[in-house]
Amino acid sequence: MPPVLELKNVVKTFDLKKGLFKRKKIFAVNNVSFHIEKGEFFSLVGESGSGKTTVTRLILRLIKPDSGEILFNGRNIFQMDKENLRLFRKKVQIVFQNPFTSFNPLMKVKDIVKEPLDIHKIGSKSERLERVKEVLKLVNLPEEFMERYPDQLSGGQRQRVGIARALVVNPEIIIADEPVSSLDVSIQAQIVNLFLKLHKELGLTFLFIAHDLNLVRHLSDRMAVMYKGEVVDYGKTEDIFSNPSSDFTKDLINSIPPIDFKNVF
Repeated sequence: MPPVLELKNVVKTFDLKKGLFKRKKIFAVNNVSFHIEKGEFFSLVGESGSGKTTVTRLILRLIKPDSGEILFNGRNIFQMDKENLRLFRKKVQIVFQNPFTSFNPLMKVKDIVKEPLDIHKIGSKSERLERVKEVLKLVNLPEEFMERYPDQLSGGQRQRVGIARALVVNPEIIIADEPVSSLDVSIQAQIVNLFLKLHKELGLTFLFIAHDLNLVRHLSDRMAVMYKGEVVDYGKTEDIFSNPSSDFTKDLINSIPPIDFKNVF
């Protein structure tokens, strides 16, 4: 079986205007390759500006690569017909860093979570509401939260709603884009434990975008480290931590404070 998600020599450049007539191409992503196996917890790590966000946008088909391929279950996502593209959008869901900015403040929680079911026309009206109740339970939110609005929720509760919305259509991959970086440490621990629970119980595949190496070490099976648009380390998480191949990754690992995750998580 092919990997559930694979990037092959992906390149993406952007034009940088220099003066009135001159333009310079900037490599946001330069010859990036990695793959994610079904059921794996994979992390993509790097500083701000390393290319992580561009990779995420490419995977979600928000932008097109200049060259290279992105494959979902062996199919090039930029060559999919309408039916396969619809299935792809259902099977690949994202949890944002700050879900509040992606919520309609006038929509109740039940409608926010139900929206993907409406878009993909899954189930009857009553079946959709039952599914909303199921996923709210999965993310440890009481049923009465269905009637609340986003501004009536804490940051951690909003993030749980964002996770529920991603789960509601039974995705194959969850892309978690810096999902805990805007939360307090104690709330971060709760959300991280929730991701681990969902990974274990539902067999979901995760692409976890992060800059916190301590967190990545605790969560991921394998990882890729990006620097200036390129992957500079790639492999099993513990192998990279014990024997990083790039100076950048070495410096990154040496700069992180030790944390006893048994006491935090």
